[in-house]
Amino acid sequence: MAVGPGTLPDFFPVAGIKLGIASAGIKAPGRKDIVVFELAPETRVAGIFTRNQFCAAPVVLSRRHLSEGAPRYLLVNTGNANAGTGERGLSDALACCDALAGRAGVSVAQVLPFSTGVIGEPLPVSKIIDALPEALAGAREDRWQEAASGIMTTDTRPKGASRQVDLGGHTVTISGISKGAGMIRPNMATMLGFIATDARLTPDVIQALASELGETSFNRITIDGDTSTNDACMLMASGQYSGPEIAADSPLLPALREALKDVYLELAHAIVRDGEGATKFVTIDVAGAATQQEALDVAYTVAHSPLVKTALFASDPNWGRILAAVGRAGIDDLDLNALEIYLGDVCLVRSGGRADDYTEERGQAVMNEEEITIAIDLKRGAIRETVWTCDFSHDYVTINAEYRS
Repeated sequence: MAVGPGTLPDFFPVAGIKLGIASAGIKAPGRKDIVVFELAPETRVAGIFTRNQFCAAPVVLSRRHLSEGAPRYLLVNTGNANAGTGERGLSDALACCDALAGRAGVSVAQVLPFSTGVIGEPLPVSKIIDALPEALAGAREDRWQEAASGIMTTDTRPKGASRQVDLGGHTVTISGISKGAGMIRPNMATMLGFIATDARLTPDVIQALASELGETSFNRITIDGDTSTNDACMLMASGQYSGPEIAADSPLLPALREALKDVYLELAHAIVRDGEGATKFVTIDVAGAATQQEALDVAYTVAHSPLVKTALFASDPNWGRILAAVGRAGIDDLDLNALEIYLGDVCLVRSGGRADDYTEERGQAVMNEEEITIAIDLKRGAIRETVWTCDFSHDYVTINAEYRS
């Protein structure tokens, strides 16, 4: 069950970024569960990671290796998170990196590991190492579609985005894939995102873009309010395009930022659309806030409310649940007579109560849609923030109750 068609694009290969896929049989025999990114030597890499204090061994190691040298390989496995595994988890992740580094002729610090799957189980190191020759031998620039499937866990469909844009007469390519369907909550979520471009970026620009774009896309989605242990979103710039290096003051940067933003948002939205058991894609738009934090507090309180989410699943215009969530978001001195709440273009709340022109029929018409916007105007300032979420269905409970079986 998912919202929208969810078809993969025709990916544009990114010069300098090769992808290899293999089957290690981590959770199911024959399943493609290993993805290796091989990066051209001049590629620059930046990223953001989970803020969960119980971050997984691959997150610890990727952060360390990213700070130590120029990455040449990304090693991704699904079916096992290598989280909650203590010192053994770090040793296991390092052993996989060391095996890949040895085969590829690079230093171990030039390999970044990424894992997703069940928490608390030892990483099957030998299975992963045995699958590396297949992944390395088959690495090509045109395997984005296969890689999108290779990083899935409880996802019902692969997720990807691809663009080509003109920057000052030079064609820039951007392609990316993501995975995630449950345990999704910003900072980050049980998601992995890998975005690559052939643009040439200065170190400060690539890190700024990775942080800024990740914050306004992957860190603005939520399925169930659970921040995972394993998440990462990486931006790779191979520098293989024909144009000049793009610095912070480059006139080419704004257009590149917009193109990257489109890809980041498409990949993040695809996770929400494929949320475990999701039947609705919901935009929560909070305007008129005095600060960014209060806008986000209101948005996430509504997004995480089980009562709001179940009403969305039932297509029930029970607007009182939205009103109650706004009221408990912790905003001091909230002027109840000033704020307004909308469901689509239908005003639900005005002047402290139900809007005079609201009718159940108009609210029902919006709730019957697959894609719904809940708009809240706090009338307190000029700050606006948007969060994307989905509903809670019977299938969400079933999927997570049976996850380890």
